[in-house]
Amino acid sequence: MGKFIVLLVVVFLIVWLVRGGRPGRSVPGPTTPPTPPANTANSDNPAAPPDTIVACAHCGLHLPKADALPGRGGVFCGEAHRAEFERAQAPR
Repeated sequence: MGKFIVLLVVVFLIVWLVRGGRPGRSVPGPTTPPTPPANTANSDNPAAPPDTIVACAHCGLHLPKADALPGRGGVFCGEAHRAEFERAQAPR
């Protein structure tokens, strides 16, 4: 009977060590997502307004309006597309 109890304790200790030393430790519990920062609308550093996004009239690429090149027929992502578009639209 004494050998059975010792064997049972040894098996229990082996299982306990394999599981990480504490019951339930190997299976992580549900985690809560981090809370977003509080609204900073009234802070001393308000966020800059977002840029307006426009599409190139030639290829449709979306880019900030500040980076777009104006031309006849719309705005363009680069000089090559503006020239190609205006050349295609020119009267023949």
